[in-house]
Amino acid sequence: MSCLEFPGPLFTDLYELTMAAGYFDRQMDIPATFSLFVRPHPRRAYFVAAGLQEVVDALTRFRFSDEEIDWLVQTGRFKRDYLAYLSTLRFTGDVTAMADGEIFFPDEPVMEVTAPLIQAQIIETYLINTVGVASLMATKAARCVHAAAGLPIVDFSLRRTQGSHAGMAVARSSYIAGFSGTSNVLAGKTWGIPVSGTMAHSFVTAFESEADAFEAYANLFPDSAVFLIDTYDTLQGARNAVMVGNRMRKKGNALQGVRLDSGEMITLSQQVRRILDQAGLPGVKIFASSGFDEYALERLIAGGARIDAFGVGTRMGVSADAPYLDMVYKMVRRGGSNVRKVSQGKITLAGEKQVFRFTADGGRFLEDVIGVRGETVNGATALLRPAMQKGRPVGPMPTLEEIRARFASNFERLDQRYKRLDDADLYPVRISERLEEIQKRL
Repeated sequence: MSCLEFPGPLFTDLYELTMAAGYFDRQMDIPATFSLFVRPHPRRAYFVAAGLQEVVDALTRFRFSDEEIDWLVQTGRFKRDYLAYLSTLRFTGDVTAMADGEIFFPDEPVMEVTAPLIQAQIIETYLINTVGVASLMATKAARCVHAAAGLPIVDFSLRRTQGSHAGMAVARSSYIAGFSGTSNVLAGKTWGIPVSGTMAHSFVTAFESEADAFEAYANLFPDSAVFLIDTYDTLQGARNAVMVGNRMRKKGNALQGVRLDSGEMITLSQQVRRILDQAGLPGVKIFASSGFDEYALERLIAGGARIDAFGVGTRMGVSADAPYLDMVYKMVRRGGSNVRKVSQGKITLAGEKQVFRFTADGGRFLEDVIGVRGETVNGATALLRPAMQKGRPVGPMPTLEEIRARFASNFERLDQRYKRLDDADLYPVRISERLEEIQKRL
């Protein structure tokens, strides 16, 4: 399984189906273009695109089953001829999108869909939900990776994500953004993401003593043992780890690490490091996990914590400081006419669009221009590329490792002032003269 399973076309809001019924009744199934973008966010200066592969897979499989049509019949809401039409509906449109792992900014279209109006309308909810959640989590994870300053991070969030689908999305998105692995075993099987995990406090308390628990674990996993040392007294736990670690060394094995999960991490990690070093175990790593997010990681590293790697859980897995993106999907062209919404505070840009990025000689991002699809902007790279044409995928999809490498390259080229956790500068985004002319004409 390369993507998360598509739940089917009933994964939509009711008004998508009622609007589509209206279009069908009035024979309005003309070509339309919708633009998917994120409105300005008070706590995010940039976003990381994710979810495209899942979308392409879903739209390729898009169809109403007999069971789903039967259920719609039973609701009594829709005419028979409309439901007969839905029973044969397939996605036949075009999708242009930024690649997974691309960096984008507020108001820039991350995806545009051009399709017969009914098709384009019904998929709205799925697109916002799928791309929105995946991009939200990839963005949160990227902030954590930046704050960790090169130290490894593992996704430990699965038990507290909002459901199994979210848990899978977090594992994939965080890996795209640079996490070293995940505790999510299914994500490891599905996408080949390295899995990581050791023991919980319940394992330690199940034994007569902490040392007995460590001994049992070391005997079972002699090449990958990491001991959780804060169940009772952290420093005594470190000494018990040293005792068992020395026994392992006599057998030709090596203790890999110890884990802290509570307490004042800066002081405790420094004290534990001294205990390990003084016992002749300088190679034993210190791992830490305790409700971390980007702010905690930045604080620990700045404070001199002696931590070699982090497990990041709940606050990352639910994007606690910014748990949603204001992602919207708006019609920008209908038939041969450009259209826009002009509601106060929610004005949209009409017309089919392209995003152009200017870079310096070394590849550093300089400025983005939102232009008209098909126009040429000299010296810039076009970011929206065909992902589907006439309902079929365009070319092979990149591997997860290729997506991960794309993000790493892009993130390195984004200036530090746009990556600050607080008070980040706004990246310059403007619209082209041609796109401005379209808005004025409307």
